[in-house]
Amino acid sequence: MKKNLRSLRKKSELKHKERGKRFSIACLLPSVFGVVLFFIAPFFYVIYYSMIDNPINREFVFMDNFAIVSGNAAFQQAASNTLKFSGIAVPLAVILALMLALMLNSRIPFRSQFRTFFLTPMMVPIASIVLIWQVLFHFNGIVNEMMLLGNMTKIDWFKSDYAPIVVVILFLWKTLGYNMILFMAALSSIPKEIIEVASMESARPFQIFWLVKLRYLSATILFVTIMSLINSFKVFREIYLLTGDYPFDSVYMLQHYMNNMFGRLDYQRLSAAAIMMSIAMVIIIGVMFLTENYFGRDIEG
Repeated sequence: MKKNLRSLRKKSELKHKERGKRFSIACLLPSVFGVVLFFIAPFFYVIYYSMIDNPINREFVFMDNFAIVSGNAAFQQAASNTLKFSGIAVPLAVILALMLALMLNSRIPFRSQFRTFFLTPMMVPIASIVLIWQVLFHFNGIVNEMMLLGNMTKIDWFKSDYAPIVVVILFLWKTLGYNMILFMAALSSIPKEIIEVASMESARPFQIFWLVKLRYLSATILFVTIMSLINSFKVFREIYLLTGDYPFDSVYMLQHYMNNMFGRLDYQRLSAAAIMMSIAMVIIIGVMFLTENYFGRDIEG
């Protein structure tokens, strides 16, 4: 009797597990179908377009489009500007946000007001942000008027080599609040006992930050860096609203190039440029993951 009861229980448990698996698969199927339909299939279609001469003849040319795009002066300019912008803006967005989080994590007056101030840009529509920047950095804008008061000459910010500075400031103004909140959440999750032990061992504040806090923040730093990198590639939206299709050379980004190729219906070069940009992103993010795994290994252990 006991054996029969046990076998019946096992059968009922197996049936229950199978039903759970079926239910889970049924719930996941719509999401999987959506990912395949709207992400994976279009990506392979982009690869196909990058390897044909045009949508009409559809003659297979393999890597010719990649060679044409790589040798294009406009693409080289756009890729160089995008790399320079990301190389400057992303580290600043991570370092400044971490410094702000450390400052607001300590007991300073008006801490909640500072936090609200840095989070305000997240609630402002992009059109309003662009309008604010136009008012500030127009040739007859507020910044130039203040420069005239200081006996300095006016600068045409959007049509000069100073344009990247304006875009970097705009990018930082938009992203610092979000990054800061992520770092503050990570700082609050660090075990206080470890910090107390380090303080009792006469560790200096910099040593506590470098040897303890920074190790526990490695995963958050990776996430913030990746999100900032992705956002830096999306800064085209603001530049486009500020300067149009063909901005000054110093702020002509990869998205400008691809947008102009789309306007010309040159899907082959557009697809080739998009794939090259995706490969570069995968390599950069892969290096970041390897770095985080190396420095965060002892924390996980």
